Amino acid sequence: MNEKNMIEVHNLTKTFTAYKKGKGLAGTLKSLFKREAIHIEAVKDISFDIKPGEIIGYIGANGAGKSTTIKMMTGILNPTSGYVKVGDYIPYEKRQENAKHIGVVFGQKTQLWWDLPVGETFAILKEIYQVPDDFYASQMAYFDEIFELSEFMGQTVRTLSLGQRMRADLAASMLHNPKVLFLDEPTIGLDVMVKERIRKAIKDMNQRYGTTILLTTHDMSDIEELCHRIIIIDKGKLLYDGGIDTIRKEFGYERKIVFDLRYDDATLVEQTLETLIPSVDGCQPDNTTYQLSEGQLTVNFNRNQVGVSGIMNFVLSHFNVLDFSVQDMDIEAIVKRF
Repeated sequence: MNEKNMIEVHNLTKTFTAYKKGKGLAGTLKSLFKREAIHIEAVKDISFDIKPGEIIGYIGANGAGKSTTIKMMTGILNPTSGYVKVGDYIPYEKRQENAKHIGVVFGQKTQLWWDLPVGETFAILKEIYQVPDDFYASQMAYFDEIFELSEFMGQTVRTLSLGQRMRADLAASMLHNPKVLFLDEPTIGLDVMVKERIRKAIKDMNQRYGTTILLTTHDMSDIEELCHRIIIIDKGKLLYDGGIDTIRKEFGYERKIVFDLRYDDATLVEQTLETLIPSVDGCQPDNTTYQLSEGQLTVNFNRNQVGVSGIMNFVLSHFNVLDFSVQDMDIEAIVKRF
């Protein structure tokens, strides 16, 4: 294995076999004696490497193959073909050894014991992972600081709110200081404040211990705040593997400036705006548009062809500007376009 990589995925494929069921009673009876197999390729020949300490956004639509990939990385599923290695282990061949060095959070499923108090759950995990007493104490103090666990440590897991359970799940996944952390929708269904707390914890864990993190999420705010690199998968195939800045440049080239204007004569403003495109370097009708509505001027332009300064200079020199904001295309819109 290349020592520079924490995770290696090469030509990974997973095919599931299902059986077609006939319609109606006659079709059902026929299916009992002669079944027609359907082969579904959930993951199709994907390859990528992840270096130690990276936080990677692994994104795609529902059914794209994200969770199937993670299940092969964690050893839950065997690949149909291809190769995956996490740290020093092939996960599906060395499940127990691999489990000692990874942490996993599935946002819609808990790893906690439903009928036990949270504190007892952590005590059991301490024994399972053979966490030394002093390290356990420091970890629990750290988790209480960032997750405020003490407010619900005595409650049974079934009585926790979704936000409390996710905080406890994240702490449980990090308890043994794993080298790799797999997070599958860790902020799903959470309110803004809890999401922010969880993002802060993920960043802190990465910076403190150099933990390698693979994050799947439909919340693009998670991606923008945590990741510098994203991998996009669709219908089991790898579509993109690279930096967020690169995909912004190639697919997120739309930018806009919103100005709040003060004026008395709307007609005069409209007449002046007609000279904007011919006056600013790089502006053409196919790369720059504007709209004036109730005192607010919005200028949309191609950032690769038109500079912000030219538009700013024109508007500031011709109008009374009360306020303005420059807005990039958000990552969710970029991924949809891609």
